[in-house]
Amino acid sequence: MRLVPAARAAVFAAAALLLGVSARADDLDAIRAAKTLRIGTEGTYAPFSFHDASGALVGFDVEIGRKVAEKLGVAPQFLEGKWDGLIAGLDAKRYDVVINQVGITKERQAKFDFSEPYIRSRAVLITRADTGTIKGFADLKGKKSAQSLSSNFARLATESGAELVGTDGFDQSIQLVITGRADATLNDNLSFLDFHKQKPNAPVKIVAQKDDADASGILLRKNNPDLKAALDKALTEIKADGSYAAIAQKYFGADVSQ
Repeated sequence: MRLVPAARAAVFAAAALLLGVSARADDLDAIRAAKTLRIGTEGTYAPFSFHDASGALVGFDVEIGRKVAEKLGVAPQFLEGKWDGLIAGLDAKRYDVVINQVGITKERQAKFDFSEPYIRSRAVLITRADTGTIKGFADLKGKKSAQSLSSNFARLATESGAELVGTDGFDQSIQLVITGRADATLNDNLSFLDFHKQKPNAPVKIVAQKDDADASGILLRKNNPDLKAALDKALTEIKADGSYAAIAQKYFGADVSQ
């Protein structure tokens, strides 16, 4: 006779456990309870997340994070870490979200969720301002293109028939173009916009760009529909009220949402 109540108790316990899992609190509840949005970011990645001359944490992503937190009605808390550890830190619940130019890819979407994209970038072809022989990607054939050899841009340049000149990154690539040691560089339009904002008189120009854009979003843990909805709503609101446009103009001098 005692086996029946015991069996029933086990069933009830299992059911309660399942209900507890399915009805667990969304991360948004914890964020609002703590009145803080913990944001993982690098702090060494200009112009998105870096320290200015005074030591203050600044950047496009930093200001987006502050505005998003404001719309959520909480305070932002930025927790800095190396790029390789940011996603692992989110998984370990060190952060509530990561705002650090995290590209939206199928591989990442398999384990995490993203907000709607808040910034997009495209591959662009950059030459000296006085160059007229390169007008499109097909014109790279036989030309020297300054590239970080491990980047996707190097692959695109090779596919266009360019001879690669290896560099350490955008800054060195653009200098080789300016000095004439390379005919062009294929790079990210956001990097060019940042460079042009800092040095508007530099003798370089964009002559072509790829149609396909890479989107970045706010990274969050899966199974948090309320938090995702709140983040999407916040991004929509800062675009509608002009906050986003002001931040984009400050760092890039252009709209970078499309």
